[in-house]
Amino acid sequence: MNGADMLCDVLLVNGVDVCFANPGTSEMHFVAALDRKPAMRCILGLSEGVVTGAADGYARMAEKPAATLLHLGPGLANGLANLHNARRARTPILNVVGDHASYHLEYDAPLTSDVESLARPMSHWVGRAAGAHDIRRCTEEGYAAALANRGVSTMILPADAAWGDAKPEELSPTAIAAPAGIDPENLKAAVLALRSGKRVAIILAGRALRQKPLETVSRISHATGAAVFSTSSDRSAHGAGRGLVRAIPYKIELAVEALKEFEIAICIGPARPVSFFAYPGKPSTTLPPACEIIQLARHEHDLADVLSVLADELGISRDAHFTRNAFTQNGIQIPSGALTPDALSLVIARHLPENAIIVDEALTSIGQYHVLAPGLHPHDYLRLTGGAIGIGIPLAAGAAIGAPDRKVVAMQADGSGMYTVQGLWTQAREQLDVVTIVFANSAYRILQGEMVGVGVNSYGHNAQRMLDLDAPKLDWCSLAKGLGVESGRATTVEEFVKLYTAALGRKGPFLIEAMIA
Repeated sequence: MNGADMLCDVLLVNGVDVCFANPGTSEMHFVAALDRKPAMRCILGLSEGVVTGAADGYARMAEKPAATLLHLGPGLANGLANLHNARRARTPILNVVGDHASYHLEYDAPLTSDVESLARPMSHWVGRAAGAHDIRRCTEEGYAAALANRGVSTMILPADAAWGDAKPEELSPTAIAAPAGIDPENLKAAVLALRSGKRVAIILAGRALRQKPLETVSRISHATGAAVFSTSSDRSAHGAGRGLVRAIPYKIELAVEALKEFEIAICIGPARPVSFFAYPGKPSTTLPPACEIIQLARHEHDLADVLSVLADELGISRDAHFTRNAFTQNGIQIPSGALTPDALSLVIARHLPENAIIVDEALTSIGQYHVLAPGLHPHDYLRLTGGAIGIGIPLAAGAAIGAPDRKVVAMQADGSGMYTVQGLWTQAREQLDVVTIVFANSAYRILQGEMVGVGVNSYGHNAQRMLDLDAPKLDWCSLAKGLGVESGRATTVEEFVKLYTAALGRKGPFLIEAMIA
């Protein structure tokens, strides 16, 4: 066996059985090894941004890491934007980045680069195999770090390490370090805060927003009167029968207004919330300046267990009552006529199937989804976490692979969708059960809003040409056809209802180009 075989075997013994790939010459021995491992599912992406975005979506739903295979430093660089989103989502991923043979690096061949320096800003762990003999150690460390750190690991695989002889070994699953315990002083402070009668906000992210921990925090909220908020997160359990969690608004003015009354914030997962950007004359943090912040746990902790311990300390039983979201989906009234963002969100919500997965990169076209979500069939919500646009299409592909028995509904802005439109080809090749709804407003509408946010209320020809997408207009149905995905175009609510309900009733990928009025 060679080093590439050893790498595959270590991945498989640890349950990593999906590899999203865009390989090159330096990775051919790994590709050949994958071909000898039928237990490994190999999925090709036509760009590295699709590969890394799909690996993120897969891990969010499968609750375990996928591997990626990327070609040298430039291939990794092409995938960094969605690795940034994965890092912010705290998604476990194990990147395998090929590199030149170790003895070839000194010659500075055209594709030589500093792979470690490219990887570090978007990775929680970076390692390089010193040779075929070192591959088991390096792979196990990277895998363990991805789970323990809740984040991205990047392993660099020199070509000669991949093709070099490796000694067969008896492999077993890698031991993962137990999560850190809660700081007793912080736990005591949180309990005292929740019993103090002061206005307390509990701020969650990450795995604290799964169904079971949400039930626990809802019981805490019901018993103590604390409000529950969420920051940008990888996956959230939404819908009827669950507790209400309010998302902190994106716009700084709305975020400050939502949090202005609170005297204490208990953060479980995220640090204190901050604004996405700096704006002239506006604060960078969204909590009141005098608000006390208790950092009870971070993403490396077992957040579900942290919430259970907090409830136990408060004397709240595990079957205590809490107010569950009422089911209101069947009462949603659908308008007629023009396709506005609000109208689209009403149709999407009214017909959302049970146990669906919503992927949201709709940006400014999200409409009323967040208001409607608590009353819909229970579903999971996956969103853009790091602000690097171009994740929606590959995130949906990965989610469909990670949860193949569930319908994925992807709400996709048109401008950001063009960043990784190649992901539609992967959806077609793998016959993934994804309905992609493109909100075609022919503009970078979010940037038009940001111009106003920074104080530019009017602008001329040059700025307009950088914010509009109408000369020429994008033709998403033609793009989808060229990439193998069936599609339809809707210009009215009635046309959209017909296309959307038909797409929900069939298997496989379908794209709807919704022409926003």
